[in-house]
Amino acid sequence: MKRWSKISFSLLLIAFLMIPLAACNNDSTKEEPKKLEKVRIAEVTRSIFYAPQYVALAKGFFKEEGLDVSLTTTPGGDKTMTALLSGGVDVALVGSETSIYVYAQGSNDPVINFAQVTQTDGTFLVAREKIDNFSWDQLKGTTFLGQRKGGMPQMVGEFVLKKHGIDPHKDLNLIQNIDFANVANALAYGYIMHQKK
Repeated sequence: MKRWSKISFSLLLIAFLMIPLAACNNDSTKEEPKKLEKVRIAEVTRSIFYAPQYVALAKGFFKEEGLDVSLTTTPGGDKTMTALLSGGVDVALVGSETSIYVYAQGSNDPVINFAQVTQTDGTFLVAREKIDNFSWDQLKGTTFLGQRKGGMPQMVGEFVLKKHGIDPHKDLNLIQNIDFANVANALAYGYIMHQKK
């Protein structure tokens, strides 16, 4: 009788373990479509520095991870942060200084920096005419098109200039009133003349 009990118990155990397998849908080749989580991103500018994001969007990498990402460009940190604070977007791709400004204004719901997309600032020093043997001291006395006061590109630019012995507010005619989206056009079309004072 003991042997019969052991066999019965074993069969019962096997039957019990097979229930989950039998409950599974036999047509396992059909996968239900994943419900994608919508994420709205606002970027402060179109930049080659954000190329990995553009590739991920174009190649569907976000969708593979279950994300339906929409991307808009909102030129200027102030506009990008406004979009985030007003609930128009979920994530802002913008310089970290903007969160500091929001905090300094006493926000009850401060924004949080949670990722670093680029390791360095995406600002380049350019001129309208070719310079064969550039040296930093050639900038002294020129008109220099800077960025928005307090913005990351301007702070990084000033750091680099000072590192090379140039006081941006004394050694240059520093212009900072051109909207970010128009900086390249201002230089290209001659609004800013890079001439000695």
